[in-house]
This record gives sequence, structure tokens and C-alpha cells, in this order.
Amino acid sequence: MEAAVVRYRAMAYVVGTLLAVLVFVAMPIKYIGGQPTLSSIVSPIHGLFYMIYLVLAFDLYRRGNWPVGRMVVMVAAGLVPLLAFFIERKISHEVKAELAAEAQPASDAGV
Repeated sequence: MEAAVVRYRAMAYVVGTLLAVLVFVAMPIKYIGGQPTLSSIVSPIHGLFYMIYLVLAFDLYRRGNWPVGRMVVMVAAGLVPLLAFFIERKISHEVKAELAAEAQPASDAGV
């Protein structure tokens, strides 16, 4: 599960950054400046990486045996600007806590 978290975290950063660039840089340049070039480049790249992000988020969700609500939040994180960074951090902390809780009884059993 640790490898799945690393993959998810990396893709969350990529998708979050691309979405922030798209919304806060490319779209204003397109609609205020009248230059659609950057938007036409960043939009499909974000879309491609978002699809990869969805696969990795689903993989992590499946490995964690989590409720559907957590998967919905992870999916939404790639659609709302800057949310991916917050959700990634929250998910990472929760997984670390779950892994620590699973490891705790195993270390106590040998004592």
C-alpha cells in the first residue's frame, strides 16, 4: 500500500499544479488577454494526467478498502483548484496512521 500512496501523491501534485496553472494562468490569458495558446496546451495535458490520477486514486481506494465517500473526495480533488494538495496531505496522513496501527499489534505480539 505504501507504493500506491507514493504514486497517488506524485500524481496529485502533478494534477494539482496543472489545474492551478490552467485556472489561474492559462484561462485568464485566454479570456482577458485573448491568447488561447497556453490554454489549448495545458488543458489536454491536465486531462491526460487527470485520467492517470483517477486510476491511481482508484488503486489506492481499492487497496485501502475505504468507503466510497473517500474515493469521491479524491476524485473531486483533481477538479477543484488547489484542493488536490490538501486532500493528498490528508490521505497521506490517514494512510500512515493506518499502516502504523496495523504494524503496532505485530510488534506487540513478539513481546
